[in-house]
Amino acid sequence: MTAPLVRRLAAEAVGTALLVTVVVGSGIQATELSHDVGVQLLANSLATVFGLAVLITLLGPVSGAHFNPAVTLAAWALGRRTGTGPALREVAAYVPAQVAGAIGGAILADAMFAEPLVRFSTHDRSAPHLLLGEIVATAGLVALVFGLDRVARAHVAPAAVASYIGAAYWFTSSTSFANPAVTIGRAFTDTFAGIAPASVAPFIAAQLAGAVLGLGAVAMVYGRPAPAEHEIAAPHGEPELASS
Repeated sequence: MTAPLVRRLAAEAVGTALLVTVVVGSGIQATELSHDVGVQLLANSLATVFGLAVLITLLGPVSGAHFNPAVTLAAWALGRRTGTGPALREVAAYVPAQVAGAIGGAILADAMFAEPLVRFSTHDRSAPHLLLGEIVATAGLVALVFGLDRVARAHVAPAAVASYIGAAYWFTSSTSFANPAVTIGRAFTDTFAGIAPASVAPFIAAQLAGAVLGLGAVAMVYGRPAPAEHEIAAPHGEPELASS
């Protein structure tokens, strides 16, 4: 990434905000149009797929389109060996920007549908099988994002990542939050996409565990990349990675 840090932070905040707006807003719209939970989930997942693909395409060239602290932390962890990941100071800036954006996105969605701007969700999601779903969803996402980078297919990330998230809505019990910032943001809305504040910490713990497993899967399948000496001298570059 060659954009100044302030522009990258703006892209991460705006991208994460719009992603949460899509998730929350489409969930509200779906519940207003149908009482069938299956139809509601279908509408919510389709909107998320399309919105995420657009956001990655638009903002990926600026910030990498992480929109996700788990992906940012994974990029930093991998970059410590290869010298190509974000610096720790960049991680420390990315994560708050993503979280702030996610909260703002939930508030924006509530405002558009005349919901209370901030009403903490009462949707409990603390069951063990839901946490397992988050581990699986996040592991798959991280493996996909960094696997694409290893095989030089990062250019298909908008379609691939959006498709994976859309599928994971349906094959995981948790409907695939797979994103600590989005999880925090969705606690601020008591609507279809919400999550109770008490469920947030366990979800984030499961997501971080999934990210570690995802990195392990990448190492197992593709091996550990050897550090490039010319890259180690300038360790502040950032791979063109994308996520939900």
